[in-house]
Amino acid sequence: MSLLDEIVHVRFSEPGNWPKAVKVCALAGLVGSIILAGYFLDWTAQWAALDQARTREAELKNTYVLRKRSAMNLDVLRLQLADVEQTLRTLLTQLSDKSELDALLVDINRAGLGRGLQFELFKPAAREIIQDFYAELPVTFRATGSYHDIGAFASDLALLPRIVTLHDIEIIPGHNHQLVLHAVAKTYRYLDEASAELNEANP
Repeated sequence: MSLLDEIVHVRFSEPGNWPKAVKVCALAGLVGSIILAGYFLDWTAQWAALDQARTREAELKNTYVLRKRSAMNLDVLRLQLADVEQTLRTLLTQLSDKSELDALLVDINRAGLGRGLQFELFKPAAREIIQDFYAELPVTFRATGSYHDIGAFASDLALLPRIVTLHDIEIIPGHNHQLVLHAVAKTYRYLDEASAELNEANP
């Protein structure tokens, strides 16, 4: 009798009397059903959790490598930070304090006169412009002179002990082969804590 005939004639109410081949097939089907049920009911979630754990492991390894590199370069970073702080301190010393501002305006005017420029306008702004930790005072001016005199004047401003920058520069032809320089010179003042608090209270 073939396996198919044995399955057709088997009595399902008497599993103890089933032929051996039918018992093997039934057992295999039962095991397969358990495996499929476990896969869909439990193992899928576990595999998803395993994939997440592997992804998290890779992220932690990358974080570890980056932090290890940072730790290895810590001394270099500290030296760079010290250099930046020293540069900042040097720049701050080039910002005028309030008592030096009038003298600096005189120095700018004197630098132009020393190069033979004739000032037709020299007008500091009515109010300073407050920034984060410094204030800037724009000075609008118009001066007449030769090309070389204007260039030398700009160089002299760069050599002043305090920071002065030129903005909105316009040079047009004047009379007698002279040039007319229109520009805004900005001087800067460091805000101490008292000045900063006062400006915050009175914006």
